[in-house]
Amino acid sequence: MNALAQLGMVSGHPRDNQTIAPASSHDEEHKDYFIERDGERYAGHHLLIDFWGARNLDDPERIDATLCEAAVTAGATILHSHFHHFSPNGGVSGVIVLAESHISIHTWPERDFAAVDVFMCGACDPNLTIPVMQRLFQAEKVISQEERRGREPSRLAA
Repeated sequence: MNALAQLGMVSGHPRDNQTIAPASSHDEEHKDYFIERDGERYAGHHLLIDFWGARNLDDPERIDATLCEAAVTAGATILHSHFHHFSPNGGVSGVIVLAESHISIHTWPERDFAAVDVFMCGACDPNLTIPVMQRLFQAEKVISQEERRGREPSRLAA
């Protein structure tokens, strides 16, 4: 982990400002990063983001740097990142593992398209990642869908 920190790939320990709820009423010492909002308790926000008419989709170093910046902007803690370039002119696939979950990407430069998956728990705001990524991709159209993951079954509507 020390080598990653020296490269700027680790943003520190899980945030002290995370919204932490007790895991159960019988275990006050054990905490988790589930979110309580609008009368619902869930693990985190999962964004599926499509960038259409996008640029800069074949440079793994720039994509890595941008997604790391996006993670930190959202309040997340970077643990590790790995990116693969499929050929000199091909797409990029990669993932940033976060203490609060992950960001992954797959690009298709031949279609000017990138699919990004952002899942974050706790006090992180995954929506803050979109403008950071848009600065690099300069997409003509950005489509985002959000899902609350890990909703407790007792609170789900029948």
